[in-house]
Amino acid sequence: MKRPRVDVNLEELDQIIERGTHAPLSESESEKLKSAPHPALHTGDHCPGCEKGKLYPQKEPRVLVRLVGQAPLAATVYILDRLRCNLCGEVFTAPEPEGVGPEKYDETTAAMIALLKYGSGMPFYRLEKMEHLLGIPLPASTQWEIVEEEAEVIKAARDELIRQAAQGEVLHNDDTGMRVLRMAREPSDDRTGVFTSGIVSTKQGQRIALYFTGRQHAGENLRDVLAHRAEALAVPVQMSDALSRNTSALPEGVEILLANCLAHGRRQFVEVAANFPEACRYVLETLGSVYRYDAEARAAQLSPQRRLLFHQQHSEPILTTLQQWMQAQLAQHLVEPNSGLGQAITYFLRHWKGLTAFLRDAGAPLDNNICERALKRAVLHRKNALFYRTLIARCTAPK
Repeated sequence: MKRPRVDVNLEELDQIIERGTHAPLSESESEKLKSAPHPALHTGDHCPGCEKGKLYPQKEPRVLVRLVGQAPLAATVYILDRLRCNLCGEVFTAPEPEGVGPEKYDETTAAMIALLKYGSGMPFYRLEKMEHLLGIPLPASTQWEIVEEEAEVIKAARDELIRQAAQGEVLHNDDTGMRVLRMAREPSDDRTGVFTSGIVSTKQGQRIALYFTGRQHAGENLRDVLAHRAEALAVPVQMSDALSRNTSALPEGVEILLANCLAHGRRQFVEVAANFPEACRYVLETLGSVYRYDAEARAAQLSPQRRLLFHQQHSEPILTTLQQWMQAQLAQHLVEPNSGLGQAITYFLRHWKGLTAFLRDAGAPLDNNICERALKRAVLHRKNALFYRTLIARCTAPK
């Protein structure tokens, strides 16, 4: 017979056991101790339910979560009494409690402020208001000073991340607009834009995301990263959309295999699907088949070379048919070149080689979505804080 569920108050049981070591237990305490199952169960123990079987570990443990609300940065405020002499005016302050230490902000303070600011898009002034409501003084200017000081400490780690990212097998890059209020420019610099470039380097399952904010485009920042690449390594794949600013002249001796984002090409047809439903449906269903084959390759955990052969066998025939269809639409004047559909087809055909790089280069991805997701951090910051005051560069740790 299965034993009914019993709720056990372990603290109460511990108190009963402690009293039992000094004096006999009362009848009620004795019954309570007898009825409680042993709280510690181990592999091989007899089952306390059926009392016949043995216990064996499960693959998935039971997880208990208990949440406690608190400030993002917690503080302990000490109130020290002060006494003043009514004759000489000297003020005496009570000594600090033992173990308080001289540092007002420890290293976790800087880490949390940086994560909230650059990782979650929380402006300094917003964090200041939240902490103030909870009785913790943390001015926005102080937050910046804390982060600026710690940034000097982690520069070595940042430089190492850049070096490791340069050794990647696939490098994704893209950028988004940004605003910096105080940025010195050379007199000959006629650029007016400021950008946050995202570079995501992947190698054997490891990902490193780099962020650079300044006047340079994503291609120029990628060029600077690739300057740290070891000469003996194989040629990497660069994945980006077809904008010219995502590519740049490379350092001497460095080569890349350029791949363009298939999702950008697909998006051209999504935007005009309402006006050209049949033609766009054909294109989108064809590209959907390619993505389905790529999902099957990931599920089967194919190596880059086997994935390449898989796409050549399944995706290449349908893409060849799609290319012929697109060429016919323009050659036979079935589509107006300046229409939305005509422009989408023209974009696809113009960048066909880059959009289908995964049919030639082992390891080439289909799209640049991983970098666009990484750039959402910068977009969130821009939405919440609107701008940076000074020029900065950021990196995130490998995932």
